[in-house]
Amino acid sequence: MKSPGKKTLLILLATVMAILFLIPIVWMISTSFKSDFEAIAGGLNWIPKQFTWENYTYTLFSDMITVPIFKWMFNSIFVGIAGTAIIVAVDAMAAYGLARLDVPFKKFLFPLFISTLMIPFVITFLPMYMQFSQLGLLNTYAALIFPYTANAFGVFLLYQFFRGFPKELEEAAVLDGANKWKIFTRVVLPSARPIMWTLAIFSFMQIYNDFLWPLVATNTPEMRTITTGIAIMQQGSFVSSFGKLMALTTIATVPILILFLIGQKQLIKGITQTGIK
Repeated sequence: MKSPGKKTLLILLATVMAILFLIPIVWMISTSFKSDFEAIAGGLNWIPKQFTWENYTYTLFSDMITVPIFKWMFNSIFVGIAGTAIIVAVDAMAAYGLARLDVPFKKFLFPLFISTLMIPFVITFLPMYMQFSQLGLLNTYAALIFPYTANAFGVFLLYQFFRGFPKELEEAAVLDGANKWKIFTRVVLPSARPIMWTLAIFSFMQIYNDFLWPLVATNTPEMRTITTGIAIMQQGSFVSSFGKLMALTTIATVPILILFLIGQKQLIKGITQTGIK
């Protein structure tokens, strides 16, 4: 049991870390309500001298050709949802097979899967780009979705849960006449819902926030994601419009915030069950 002094110290440390994480977010939101002149002037004025909605109205409605933000947001959300759905489905089946079924060489396959986590993305980046180029899939949704679907982290996460799943429940389902597929879909998966939510949130955030691969895999404004769109605008027409750039960035954080608010209870429960700290 922690002493009161140690508990207080941990609370203070957590509070300081939370403040440090919140400072850039508060600054981003504050700057999005400043005029371009005030934003460029800088200083430590956390509260705008004069609030303005011009940055948001311009970003959302005034320049749809140069800044097709709704298309960028659609691309990011669509790719994130599609990639996440494939990751959760494939990783769940792979993890269950390795954990509970008589898969040949599974004692060798599981460490092999986990070892791929140590391979840096930059090593596979060029071969993957060449493959998609040869298949003619660059600048398509397929190029934005398929690279994320092989996820060893998800297999590892679900494997730990399936290994500890009570065998008695599976044996009872067998006595009731259920085959392996029904046991997996109707008995095991409902119990793994918090873990799958955790994997889904992590996967969606990874896909939604990715920058490098969407940047090289797409070459037209219509296929850009929101992260690449922000980078292009930062080097383009928003290079000296910090207020508009921060407004665009603030809008881009909304889907992630909504996702976290919807799934926070399942996320905390899933992290607790898997022992991730």
